[in-house]
Amino acid sequence: MKNILTILTLCLCSVYGMKAQGLKQQGTAVDDIVPEGWTHTEAVGDVDKDGLDDLVIAATPNFKENMKTRYDGYVYNFNKPILAIYLKASDGKYRLYKKFEKIGGIVHTHSSYATRWAQSGRSIPCYGTTHADYYYGEVPCLRCLTAEEIEDAYELNTGKLIVDEFERMGKDPEAVSAVICKNHGPFAWGKDPEDAVHCAVVLEEVAKMAFRTELINPKVQPAPQELQDKHYYRKHGANAYYGQG
Repeated sequence: MKNILTILTLCLCSVYGMKAQGLKQQGTAVDDIVPEGWTHTEAVGDVDKDGLDDLVIAATPNFKENMKTRYDGYVYNFNKPILAIYLKASDGKYRLYKKFEKIGGIVHTHSSYATRWAQSGRSIPCYGTTHADYYYGEVPCLRCLTAEEIEDAYELNTGKLIVDEFERMGKDPEAVSAVICKNHGPFAWGKDPEDAVHCAVVLEEVAKMAFRTELINPKVQPAPQELQDKHYYRKHGANAYYGQG
């Protein structure tokens, strides 16, 4: 479970450092960082490859205004979880490195069509407006891990690969909220767990449509860029106007 948490957190790594509301900026242990009463899970791994075990924390606040008590006493916590990475220094202290505010959930599946693209080692092209409504450009298929990466820290390095490749390609994880890893499968994310599940369902449908499109026309080409731009930006960004009601 801790390894899975590490990979899922790292998959959503932002390229910008941000102040973590509620979480302490540094500490020598998890209890120094996470406020009392918050639920949390942590994982360790050498994120920056300096030989020291760094800390990944998923914590859910207990702000009373976002908590509701059911008739039988069960408490619903509607506070959004906070995901953060703390790097360990030589003095033994963990210091905040990155925090993810806009993404609150991620789903990893082995859905049939998306996994076929992964096993084929191919990115999912944008053949039409259904794809463009949700993703800006193709959904990338990333390389396999090397033998060393698999042996050293399989889950951690899978997450690091996704982070590094998104940064290398200049892709915005909000504009492309999914990825497929070669010979592995798909990952999708969203603003909360429900949205992440929705994104995973959309990814599978887009993968199925692209697969069947190539069966009908093996020489099909991606949709014109101006059409892709129109459909993506009319639903996303500062000038979005479609489906905003």
